[in-house]
Amino acid sequence: MNAATRRASLQLPYTHVDDFYINGSWVKAEGTQRNPVVDPAVGQEWGSVPEATASELDSAVGAARTALKSWSALTGAERTGYLLKIATEIESRSEALALTNTRENGSPISETRGAASNAAGIFRYFATLAPWLDGEDIRPFPAGSAESIVDKDPIGVCALIAPWNFPINLVVIKLAPALLAGCTVIIKPASPTPLSIRFIIEAIEAAGVPAGVVNLLTGSGRFGDALVRHPGVDKVAFTGSTPVGKKIAAACGELLRPVTLELGGKSSAIILPDADMSVLSTRLIRSCMRNTGQTCYISTRIIAPSSRYAEVVQTVASTIAAGRQGDPYDEETVFGPVASASQYSTVMSYIDSAREEGARVVAGGTRSISLSEGLESGEFIQPTVFADVTPDMRISREEIFGPVISILKYDDTNGVSEAIALANNTKFGLGGLVFGADEEQALEVARQVDSGSVGINFFGSNHSAPFGGRHESGMGVEYGIEGLSAYLTYKSIHRTI
Repeated sequence: MNAATRRASLQLPYTHVDDFYINGSWVKAEGTQRNPVVDPAVGQEWGSVPEATASELDSAVGAARTALKSWSALTGAERTGYLLKIATEIESRSEALALTNTRENGSPISETRGAASNAAGIFRYFATLAPWLDGEDIRPFPAGSAESIVDKDPIGVCALIAPWNFPINLVVIKLAPALLAGCTVIIKPASPTPLSIRFIIEAIEAAGVPAGVVNLLTGSGRFGDALVRHPGVDKVAFTGSTPVGKKIAAACGELLRPVTLELGGKSSAIILPDADMSVLSTRLIRSCMRNTGQTCYISTRIIAPSSRYAEVVQTVASTIAAGRQGDPYDEETVFGPVASASQYSTVMSYIDSAREEGARVVAGGTRSISLSEGLESGEFIQPTVFADVTPDMRISREEIFGPVISILKYDDTNGVSEAIALANNTKFGLGGLVFGADEEQALEVARQVDSGSVGINFFGSNHSAPFGGRHESGMGVEYGIEGLSAYLTYKSIHRTI
């Protein structure tokens, strides 16, 4: 089946929409400005959404502020009932959600099919934290004769701003703890991916969440700035690029507004001299080129020992080259297109710079042209691997956010200290990997990597463990009790005993 036939057979409920979700209802947009939604696999517009106005932003924030009083008055256990219903409702919409997500950003259907179940799992995990939230916390004064009651109050109205690469789960990881904490929210999806999030709103409606607790507005970056700065917003949570994150941080700093930022990365996979190449090959795509390289934490720098450098290069190159690229709706596709024309230009500029600086192409390196009928205008770049990369090259220093892996070399004659130094030679600090047969040694190395998360022979996100970046990879964490705490403000009430 060619691309055109596949798309003609899709029956997606949301394409060209003209409303927002405000105060428990779908409200027709006031303005006429619209933002297109383009399928990056075929290069065609297939949907659009309205741009929210200042008055619609006021309405959404006002609805959230009104709802805050009654929503925050519920116990965590009472709010948990809603979270569990939302999880079930999301799962019932998994197929339509996946199909829409894939058409928005080109993520392979094999990737997006897991979005609903993962989102439901996040809601169910945070539901387990209600006893901690509701539990009495009394702390004695060190000198005795008095004690402090520590209350956990919701921080208030939260602006949740999502990225385009994982538009469902990177909203839900904010939304679930915010709702459990007793906060109300305004969600702004990324401009390229504004439609799949509507299935989450459907689930919230079906679960009976009270009006005003969750609101959805769409708009450009300029609208996002207005949301961040709105006087009725108490906290901002953002996932996206480091340059945009810095602007949001500056605005929140000026306003003394709490902010959580999950930003870019340039993570490394350290290959220890005893690493099993079969393990590296099996875990490589998921850990180092997931979602066609458009994942913030993946380890796009491979740091290989000089004693096994050629072997590592061959393993990485052959594994990446064997991954099938094509229509993201094809069940066998491993690599889809990059998400937009602008992202295509950015990634190709990095590939060109790598060649100019002396890196050696060992896989890919050009536009993909031998694809099935109907994909000729898509934003496809061959998954690319560069060898002989040095630390000063742009592809070694800067986040590319596309299907490009760099392989650097370290001298392992006297241990792995040089590898650790190379891994830490970056302004980022989000993810990382250590591949090694001796897991105790791998753990020792992992603890020396200056990053928020490091995997040993695999990488995955654990809903119960904090995830966040260091340095230019962000501020604060998501997941776990720590992620819930980001939506709370604490009050100490002192009394004598």
